[in-house]
Amino acid sequence: IFARRAHTPGASPLSVRRHRMTRTGDPPGAAWFPRRRNPGAFGFPMRLAHALLLLLFAAPSLAADGPYDESADARREVQRALADAAVAKASVLVVFGANWCADCKILDMTMRKDPTSALVAREFKVVKVDVGRFDRNVDLATAYGVPLKSGIPAIAILSPRHEVLYATRAGELADARKMGEAGIHEFFKRAAASARPGT
Repeated sequence: IFARRAHTPGASPLSVRRHRMTRTGDPPGAAWFPRRRNPGAFGFPMRLAHALLLLLFAAPSLAADGPYDESADARREVQRALADAAVAKASVLVVFGANWCADCKILDMTMRKDPTSALVAREFKVVKVDVGRFDRNVDLATAYGVPLKSGIPAIAILSPRHEVLYATRAGELADARKMGEAGIHEFFKRAAASARPGT
């Protein structure tokens, strides 16, 4: 039924492939084109591969994009907060956490929403300290009596004279997701009250 068209000298291989078959009895110049393979059969894996590559290259920036400044000098930030607290007659709230930590992000979001944000702003000067994979600023947490092995986020409350007024020692905030906004707010109310002079 089908007759292979002869190769014309000087014709490109592409033109030969595109017109490689004609059917007997068809008008001159008519050509039959075999059905092409559905490009979607290979398109989806390629799109998936591109998406995975984009995620791979974006992962470092996504990890660094969070509430904790991974390049900050934590001790310098604490000293600056102590100076501000002395002027404002407030305490310093040091929050230990990491950008990979979901509970740390929940705590940070709650601290930036009312009514907790108003409470924190009224009572504290806040310093967020990155602990990395428990390989950064661990000595600072230890100095304030905060055992990071009990979980993060964790906090210490300091007086303007650099005295530890309160510290989480048993992972009180490590399950911030289950505590919810109301639970976190109540925690800070109690912590602020316990850190006030005479309490």
